[in-house]
Amino acid sequence: PDTALLGKELRRQQAGLADYFKDYDAPTDRKMMTALLEIFDKNVPDSLKPEFYLQQRSKYKRDFQKWSDDVFEASVFDDQSQMEKQLASFSKSTASKFAKDPAYRLADALMGYYREEIADLFGYFNSELGRLNRMYMAGQRAMQPERKFYPDANGTLRVAYGQVRGYEARDAVQYGYLTTLDGVLEKYKPGDEEFDLPARLVELYKKKDYGRYSVNGSVPVSFVATNHTTGGNSGSPVLNAKGQLIGTNYDRVWEGTMSDLLFNPEICRNITLDIRYTLFIVDKFAGAKRLIEEMDILE
Repeated sequence: PDTALLGKELRRQQAGLADYFKDYDAPTDRKMMTALLEIFDKNVPDSLKPEFYLQQRSKYKRDFQKWSDDVFEASVFDDQSQMEKQLASFSKSTASKFAKDPAYRLADALMGYYREEIADLFGYFNSELGRLNRMYMAGQRAMQPERKFYPDANGTLRVAYGQVRGYEARDAVQYGYLTTLDGVLEKYKPGDEEFDLPARLVELYKKKDYGRYSVNGSVPVSFVATNHTTGGNSGSPVLNAKGQLIGTNYDRVWEGTMSDLLFNPEICRNITLDIRYTLFIVDKFAGAKRLIEEMDILE
């Protein structure tokens, strides 16, 4: 490998080490490496594996656990302090050590093989698949002129429609269509990564200082509806039948995560951040009243 380019890339990554390692767990990563090596070896023919991989597999006699253990014992890439130390005094000698690191050598072999032997063919067949799918769709439309086909809206503006509605997740478990600030505080756990809250929000809740955004003694937070949502929809505006902004789409319910493969109208629901909660945060929490004054808010 080009040690100069490697050094340049590693220096570029140096500033991001803390962010990377704050969520990194080496024992889990080691288990994942073992499992992924087994899956790769079982499902990919030897003709599509790089020579370095085949040499290492022969060396370890398919003992992927031992292979993973040796990589993690010898590599510096799973240790933040070692990485910081090496990068702090980076040189050609350090670059050579990185280039010989067993984790780097394996990753470089796999990615290099993919770029040189697979990527171009993969792109070609994807292009052919798109062309043939267009022919297939044209054939279906010619054969069934009365049928209404669901449009392929990838890369275009997609407009979906549905109804605000709760659902029955499973036997005797029913979810309403709306959540409120009361529920946010019920989940509140000081210091917790997911469920901590700013002191200002807790204060507003305790004082019930909701301003014009109060509905039945609380503030609406999120609602669910029968729209199909998928990766990339987050942040989409949600409009009512009059074209008025009522929220922002950001998720789908757990029971409906299979909807990319099979949409079940009984349990598939998108989750929308209620515009009243957005305005409450902008106005009462953040105090950005000038932004509120710029909007036409209908009540």
